[in-house]
Amino acid sequence: MTHTIQPNNPETTPAPDATDIPAAPAPARAPSSSALPAALKRRVPKYSDLAPLMQFKKPEFSREARLKRASTIWELRDIAKRRTPQAPFDYTDGAAEEEITLRRARKAFLDIEFRPGILRNVSAIDLSTEILGKPARLPVGIAPTGFTRMMQSEGEYAGSQAAEAAGIPYTLSTMGTASIEDVAAAAPNGRNWFQLYLWTDRDRSLELIERAAKAGNDTLMVTVDTAVAGARLRDVRNGMTIPPALTLKTVLDASYRPAWWFNFLTHEPLTFASLSRYTGTVADLINSMFDPTLTFEDLDWLRETWKGKLVVKGIQTVEDARGVVDHGADGVVLSNHGGRQLDRAPIPFHLLPEVKQAFTADNSNAAIMLDTGIMSGADIVAALALGADFTLIGRAYLYGLMAGGRAGVDRTLQILEKDMARTMALLGVSKVSDLTPDHVRLLAK
Repeated sequence: MTHTIQPNNPETTPAPDATDIPAAPAPARAPSSSALPAALKRRVPKYSDLAPLMQFKKPEFSREARLKRASTIWELRDIAKRRTPQAPFDYTDGAAEEEITLRRARKAFLDIEFRPGILRNVSAIDLSTEILGKPARLPVGIAPTGFTRMMQSEGEYAGSQAAEAAGIPYTLSTMGTASIEDVAAAAPNGRNWFQLYLWTDRDRSLELIERAAKAGNDTLMVTVDTAVAGARLRDVRNGMTIPPALTLKTVLDASYRPAWWFNFLTHEPLTFASLSRYTGTVADLINSMFDPTLTFEDLDWLRETWKGKLVVKGIQTVEDARGVVDHGADGVVLSNHGGRQLDRAPIPFHLLPEVKQAFTADNSNAAIMLDTGIMSGADIVAALALGADFTLIGRAYLYGLMAGGRAGVDRTLQILEKDMARTMALLGVSKVSDLTPDHVRLLAK
């Protein structure tokens, strides 16, 4: 049988009966006040109810209050930028050429996934570790930074004393603006390391080595990634010189940062750990004094000359990590100089697992340290989990220094310590030695 479907025709289709149309639902009726719970009935608030809520704090503008409000290294950076002239701030904040390396280094720490364990006892977190045969209260030390008193007048003295108080190593740069002896005197109970640039004049290098040993430095950190100066374009644009020149631009800049200029002009002029005075650009200084002919054999000379621990900084390949250990290094620092030398250089955090695997295969006890890109305690925990024995901070410490001198460096270390403790607790780990690669997964590279 065939069924034909007829289209609806409004002219022939009968209208539905009113009884066929469903009635609209009645609007919801608000409950009467008598039906409301007592807690939801409106009333005029009493003064006794308002008083506890009206405890207005007096505004605080002191340096201590300002630093206390900073809860991240990025917030310290913001304070530092407001308080520091553009040229020295950019010298710290900037990197080489297009600054690709620095951005990638920071992004590397973001492109990870933590893998927490649950139901672990994390009531007590122990952040202590051992590095190069001695204990450190935290798994982070202060990296060598040049011209530090230019960033803030307390400079190396603030850094070394803060490190001493925190129970961690402090590394004085060859280009530091305080002498080896003065830093040792400022932090007599601290663990002081000395960073060495080998010069074309070996006698001058030997003099520095002997002074470092005599002052009680137990570790020599030789930096090997500065055969020539990197193209630090921010410094070029700012006309950055050592010491800063009083041009029209810097005078105008000074009007916004009077405290920096007052401190700079009323304290001892910049002096260096390795030379008495210098006037010129940073790049000219590096190119005129540092030796571009260095080879692995120079490490043999250093190993014979220096009786303490020897660390090589600036390692960017597995082959070079193995090579310097074969020539007597007790440890390596995976570093691309904070992105300040070769742009598009390898990222230390990415290189870390490969170096760890190679050292394990070689049965090497050499320490693996890492810098570049660290801006939080979580970054440090991630590096330790992937195989680092220790980490170093440069910019993060300088942001604190520029933000508030010694108190700012203390705040930097407090922030990192709190970050590390919280991150480890949330991972279900109570001590540094329990961190493993299972706690971190790289999402991108």
